[in-house]
Amino acid sequence: HVQLVESGGGSVQAGGSLRLSCEASRYGRGCMGWFRHFPGKEREGVAVMDSDGSVTYADSVKGRFTISRDNSKNTLYLQMSALSPEDAAMYYCGADPVAGANCDTNLDFRYQGQGTQVTVS
Repeated sequence: HVQLVESGGGSVQAGGSLRLSCEASRYGRGCMGWFRHFPGKEREGVAVMDSDGSVTYADSVKGRFTISRDNSKNTLYLQMSALSPEDAAMYYCGADPVAGANCDTNLDFRYQGQGTQVTVS
């Protein structure tokens, strides 16, 4: 079992930046990523990173968001810039050690955190 704890959410003005962090209880091998929930809507995959470092982004965040991971700290990051009100959502971190070729933004992660709220005004 992998426990994930997100942090770094908050309120920011449009055009601003935030960095989200996700600390894993143990080394998160395999696929890790971020997804977000908008009120009353389906979840949206934001970005994923496989254990080989390959990354995939949703079209809506390409060029603005950057996913990275520090394996020495068991931590996944999401650097978000040029934020707009359309990015306001609850952001969740996910991990799936056995995703394999399914490591993409549509992945339903085996483990996920409790989420961190991002508000953009």
